[in-house]
Amino acid sequence: MTPQQYVQDKAAASGSSFYYAFLFLPPSRRAAITAFYAFCREIDDVVDEVSDAGVAATKLAWWRTEVAAAFAGQPHHPVMQALMPHVTAYGISAEHLSQVIDGCAMDLTQTRYLDFAALERYCHLVAGVVGEVAASIFGAEPGRPLPEATRRYAHTLGLAFQLTNIIRDVGDDARRGRIYLPLSELQRTGVKAHELLVREPPWGYSERFAALMALQAERAHRLYDEAFALLPPGERRSQRPGLMMAEIYRSLLREIEADGFQVLHQRVSLTPLRKLWLAWKTNWRER
Repeated sequence: MTPQQYVQDKAAASGSSFYYAFLFLPPSRRAAITAFYAFCREIDDVVDEVSDAGVAATKLAWWRTEVAAAFAGQPHHPVMQALMPHVTAYGISAEHLSQVIDGCAMDLTQTRYLDFAALERYCHLVAGVVGEVAASIFGAEPGRPLPEATRRYAHTLGLAFQLTNIIRDVGDDARRGRIYLPLSELQRTGVKAHELLVREPPWGYSERFAALMALQAERAHRLYDEAFALLPPGERRSQRPGLMMAEIYRSLLREIEADGFQVLHQRVSLTPLRKLWLAWKTNWRER
């Protein structure tokens, strides 16, 4: 299997909304974003699939070494072999990749966040940085940095995506021992952490839980709106893949809201056909 086939299979197997936006890119940019996304999946899988925190930390340490080796001209892992041909053209640095590792490493040592300011640091590393790199691949002129307004748009949109993920995954994350909802907001709405772990009907749902989740959804919508306002009109065409992802993610958020935030006992998702339709519709609208 070639490195290119490896990252393609990794991206496709994830079923992520990101993958549907990649389909509309020209070949060189599609190859770059597929390799970068596969890197992010590899790092995320270490934390989510390795139950022993010590083993996971060792694996992340190996990835730090691999990033350094790759930028020194000796990539070993197929993901890095697929990614390295694109790093110069799209401004991908070792620091970008290290920050993604730093963010995922936080999951090994921190399972609660006192307030949104504390959570935002985590979101910056695992989503804001990813958004900036993705936007560069989507639309930057090869060898030239993103315009500052576009960089800020991408970072803010990445935060909105991450908050949508957090809303969607409240139940799954709690069963892994992680609560990303700010503790100050649990206290404000009167929700107890143990209520997120109830394993039978009514699964901890209450008016208090709905109020807590409404706070999270309002914040996510505010970030989507801020991101769209930051994107210069002249950049919308080149940033179509990000706008496609935004359409998919925000549709998911609205679906969760319409369903009354039923996220403790299930993982709400959109069908692949609906994701593809939303991506195609956005691509057509932004031509």
